[in-house]
Amino acid sequence: MRKIAVVTGTRAEYGLLYWLIKALDEAPDVDLQLIVTGAHLCERFGATWRQIAGDGFEIAAKVEMVDEDDSPAATARALGRGVIGLSGAFERLDPDIVVLLGDRYEIFAAAAAAMMHRIPIAHIHGGETTRGAIDDAIRHAVSKMAHLHFVAAPAFQQKLLDMGETDGRIHVVGAAGLDNIARLELLDREALEKDLGMALHTPLFLVTYHPETLSADPVSGVDGLLDALDLFEDATILITGTNADAFGRRIAERLEGFAAEHSERVRNIVSLGQQRYLSALKLADICVGNSSSGLLEAPALGTATVNIGMRQAGRLRAPSVIDCEDDAASVETAVKRALTPEFQELAARRETPYGMAGASDRIAEVLRTVDLDRILIKDDVDASSAQTGNGGNG
Repeated sequence: MRKIAVVTGTRAEYGLLYWLIKALDEAPDVDLQLIVTGAHLCERFGATWRQIAGDGFEIAAKVEMVDEDDSPAATARALGRGVIGLSGAFERLDPDIVVLLGDRYEIFAAAAAAMMHRIPIAHIHGGETTRGAIDDAIRHAVSKMAHLHFVAAPAFQQKLLDMGETDGRIHVVGAAGLDNIARLELLDREALEKDLGMALHTPLFLVTYHPETLSADPVSGVDGLLDALDLFEDATILITGTNADAFGRRIAERLEGFAAEHSERVRNIVSLGQQRYLSALKLADICVGNSSSGLLEAPALGTATVNIGMRQAGRLRAPSVIDCEDDAASVETAVKRALTPEFQELAARRETPYGMAGASDRIAEVLRTVDLDRILIKDDVDASSAQTGNGGNG
């Protein structure tokens, strides 16, 4: 049996990996090794490892990383602890290949450890760009350490080719998050209201805001967001928790304070989980903030997005995404535009540049069958002459 390790560090990334993990867990020729780390193990982020266990998956290893502090220095120390802890997990489990998704520092730690253990790395969602966050550099670094690539669109395949990766190792599979939309049974308004214990009146805003980690002031943008939201007194607002980036706690405190001041119509929930989050995203009139879900999942669900600031700069956009600056006036203008009947009709078309559902099964099939002999030796490709081909597509 092929031993395939999957590393997950956050609730959002686990949601994207769920159907792949399930496919590997059910494959008769695969020994799934699920490694849980990062925010999953922290109470202040909802201790979401319990959700993973509740989904019926056996956790092969838990690796503590996150510090109580969220300064840049603490984040760097967390990365170091992650390398050490994940190295120990890899030494014990001895996987044949490690699967990593995305661009966070937990994933960088896993890639560094796997590389030193000479374990092949399969990377999902490489080739993308997010200029406003350190994630951009991490993503490209992990791509250069990886031996297999699963990308969401042909444009990302070309980016990896430009970086010198080999075409035959790049598979265009679509966005993993679309599988949840196609396969999860989402809650209707009445069921979600009962679950949350609050009425979800229209207009409904779903808000997620993370630190803009390359900004001179990664926290200040949340003030413009909250000042703008304060102007929409008739809106019901659901706020989801920040991630474990540096400066995240300061943003979380401001979001919690805003919810407490407007408790009659605003609810702050650290972790909704995939079913409740996607249900809320589908029911929402607009998705507001700077989360990647506003660009990937929201358009596929027919929900308009107001994307604030630079965190997601460089990603492919659907027509239903409105970009704005992070001051209150810009956010207010964007929200008003998103709420117009014309823009709501545009969003309802569900146009997305990220392909179609089925990425998880396509990835699982490659992971099960790919020849791992000599995979650690990467061909030397001249990036200036790289051409997009059909190798690995689909």
